[in-house]
Amino acid sequence: MLNYIWPILILISFIYAIFSGNIQNLNSSIFESLESVITLSMTLVGTMCLWCGLMEIVKNTSLMKKLIKILRPILNWLFPESKNNEEAMKNISMNTISNILGLGNASTPAGIKAMESLQKENTNKQRLSNSMLMLIILNTTSIELIPTTVIAIRTSLNAQNPTDIIIPIWISTIIGTLVGIISTKVLIKRSQK
Repeated sequence: MLNYIWPILILISFIYAIFSGNIQNLNSSIFESLESVITLSMTLVGTMCLWCGLMEIVKNTSLMKKLIKILRPILNWLFPESKNNEEAMKNISMNTISNILGLGNASTPAGIKAMESLQKENTNKQRLSNSMLMLIILNTTSIELIPTTVIAIRTSLNAQNPTDIIIPIWISTIIGTLVGIISTKVLIKRSQK
């Protein structure tokens, strides 16, 4: 749908600029936007490289095993039908830890691998299992302790204090995650009756 909406909006903008005599302003804004996009992209790429590199280091140390061990009781409760699937639980743990650290892009590979593992044990391949639903909810609402992407964007836009967003993000992600988990657990119970 967005593949149609964006080109239509761009076309309308060009037509409006031509008829209103603002074609010079349109050209100027295009080039200014390109400069902003490149600056923002470089900031985000640098931040992602840093955090993805740190995640790779953590993955290959005993720290990851300790973090997985800490998360295991919570994940066993959230994913009761998959608690014996070691591969899935490891990838779910990695995904959750990456999301908590605000590394949405770094968490994607672990999330995909976790979904593939959960699909292997799914009895009805045409429908999502309860564990798959819970993983989607956790990814969508994920609690972020360090919102690195938001801080990087705010830094690139010269915010006075780019980290002043941290406490509101903690509050909103914690509430969102709790509501998502509770709602999913309630709906799963209802569907099993």
